[in-house]
Amino acid sequence: MTTMTLQDKDRRLGEILREMEQVLIAFSGGVDSTFVLKRAHQELGDKVLAVVAASETFPSREYDAAVKLAKDLGVSLHETIVSEFANANFVANNPDRCYHCKTGLYAHLQVIAKDLGYPFIIDGSNVDDLGDYRPGLKAKEEQGVRSVLQEAGLTKQEIRTLSKELGLPTWDKPSFACLSSRIPYGTRIDKQKIDQLDEGENFLLQLGFYQVRVRHHDKIARIEVMPQELAKAVEHHEAISAKFQSLGFQYVTLDLTGYRTGSMNEVLQAVKESKAR
Repeated sequence: MTTMTLQDKDRRLGEILREMEQVLIAFSGGVDSTFVLKRAHQELGDKVLAVVAASETFPSREYDAAVKLAKDLGVSLHETIVSEFANANFVANNPDRCYHCKTGLYAHLQVIAKDLGYPFIIDGSNVDDLGDYRPGLKAKEEQGVRSVLQEAGLTKQEIRTLSKELGLPTWDKPSFACLSSRIPYGTRIDKQKIDQLDEGENFLLQLGFYQVRVRHHDKIARIEVMPQELAKAVEHHEAISAKFQSLGFQYVTLDLTGYRTGSMNEVLQAVKESKAR
């Protein structure tokens, strides 16, 4: 079996996009969706539409950056709004939360695609996304959304490499997930928690941390930074503690394991292993 090179995968991506002819892209401004938007624009020109959706759990800094980036890339842009808080299944924050969130988003995009005459909706999911617990993948399949980066076999690191070659400013952008992913399953999502998380992470980013997550455990804030930045967090402990206490947290903790994607899913794996014994 022949192993595909990075160039082979990129060529395959181009073939897939050309076969689709006209696409609407769920655009967040992250590493993956920016790369697929750029490549789609290269292959299809003005037959590409980037849709940026504002929501209660998508920070304004990320929304504004996505809008600016789409304009900088010279692609057609459509701005819209979705309300996740209107979905009781989302607010309940059970382990299938992401399924309900994505179902609402993709259904909304389907309406836009139909109204504007776009036959395909694509997202930025990559091969690595298949390894974590992601109930949103089911919603994607049900709504007929295609993940062309997965179809081409591209991993996150490969996408970063190709993005750098294309001169995209997002090639080394930290990973991001909606703010609701910082709240433990079973704890209801509300505006107060989201605002606490948003302001807390903004503060840490302003201090110069590269990658941050603030996990919301009621009165406890559990802060994750990259392992190499743990010492820096300790250096700023007084300012960080004061800020988070002003946000309503009684205790401010630093996770010594450091940042890792999907840490809120670790409890699901622990339960699964417990049941298997």
